[in-house]
Amino acid sequence: MQIMKTAIAGVLLLEPKMFGDERGFFFESYNEKSFRDVTGLTAAFVQDNHSKSAKNVLRGLHYQIEPKAQGKLIRVVSGTVFDVAVDIRRDSPTYGRWVGEILSGENRRQLWLPPGMAHGFLTLSDSAEFLYKTTDYYSPEHERCIAWNDPALAIAWPLDGPPTLSAKDSAGLSWSGAQNLCERASPTLNRLQQTPRVPIRNMISPMLSAAAIAH
Repeated sequence: MQIMKTAIAGVLLLEPKMFGDERGFFFESYNEKSFRDVTGLTAAFVQDNHSKSAKNVLRGLHYQIEPKAQGKLIRVVSGTVFDVAVDIRRDSPTYGRWVGEILSGENRRQLWLPPGMAHGFLTLSDSAEFLYKTTDYYSPEHERCIAWNDPALAIAWPLDGPPTLSAKDSAGLSWSGAQNLCERASPTLNRLQQTPRVPIRNMISPMLSAAAIAH
């Protein structure tokens, strides 16, 4: 498994080792020891979630506050999504910044989000199946949502027309309103050394095409 750091401390892009031949392919989508060895983290996953979304469906930006904040290990098994994490940890040098990565059934990359991240994604393909493991159970009373298009965050979603949103996501809080609800991430699951402050406010993956960035 290869690991790549992102512009947000603790948010990691993982690329599993794949074995393929004329019959097809095989890879370990999750191995607790390998995950611990490459990340230095011990994550106790308790729930797996699986969703399917049509093109232009945008979900997010979701998070749970303490004591039910969730770490997430995210991957896509079919289709392509633009996956976004927003740092809502008040003590983080990248507080209020976002990163975006392309995850697809073809590149098989995974994104690890430590507790203290708001998360969302946009479906770029005709449809996409999205899987993620969580370190705590879904808790409706602790769930919060930040508006996907808040101007203070200025996320560069590669939209191809208006997104399809749920009623809940359409009513997301502004970033300024959500800041009062942001909680610190769990220290147990966020042991990676904090990286220096990135001079650019928001960072987008270089894998994203120039055409997408232009939107």
